[in-house]
Amino acid sequence: MALSATMYHVVVGLSDVDRGVYETLDLRLAQHPSESLRYLLTRTLAYCLSYEEGIAFSKGGLSSAEDPPIAVHDPTGILLAWIDVGAPSAERLHKASKAARRVAVWSSTDLALLQREAATRAIHKLETIELTLLDPNFLDQLASKLKRNLELDMVRTENQLYVTASDATFETTLTSATFA
Repeated sequence: MALSATMYHVVVGLSDVDRGVYETLDLRLAQHPSESLRYLLTRTLAYCLSYEEGIAFSKGGLSSAEDPPIAVHDPTGILLAWIDVGAPSAERLHKASKAARRVAVWSSTDLALLQREAATRAIHKLETIELTLLDPNFLDQLASKLKRNLELDMVRTENQLYVTASDATFETTLTSATFA
C-alpha cells in the first residue's frame, strides 16, 4: 500500500523588509512520503520569500518532475518565474531558463556540488539564475518546531532571516551565490 502525504497548515506572518512585502499567508502544505522535512521547509521558505502575485506551488507536487515546485504566472498564464528547490540537474536548469523569464534555486546543498552539476553541460543563461543557500542547521532547528498546525512569523531584513515558531526564534543569513 502506498504511503499518503502528510498535510500541514501553516499561517505565516511575512515581513520581507528587503522587498517591501508584508502579507499573511495561509498555506496548506503536502509533504510527500519521500520528502524530507528539510526539503519541505526549504520549499516553504522559498515560497514565502519569493511571494508575489501569481505565485503557486506545483499542482502535481513532487510527483510532477516536469514542473517547478513553485512557479509565478501572469494573469494570462505566461510563466514568469521557475523557482526550484534542492539540487536540480543541469538539464532541469537548462529547461527552466528557456521556459521562464526568471529562474531561482533555493537550496541547503553544498555550493560546490551545485556548481559541479551545473558544469556538466551548457545551461541557457546560467549567469542569470538566482541561487539562495540556506544553512542546513537552521532548517533542522526549525524542523524541530514543525507541527501539523503552525503559525510562523518570518522577517527578512538585510539578508538576515528571523523565523519565530512555537515561541522560539531562529536566525540565519540568506547567502546568494552563483553557479559559475
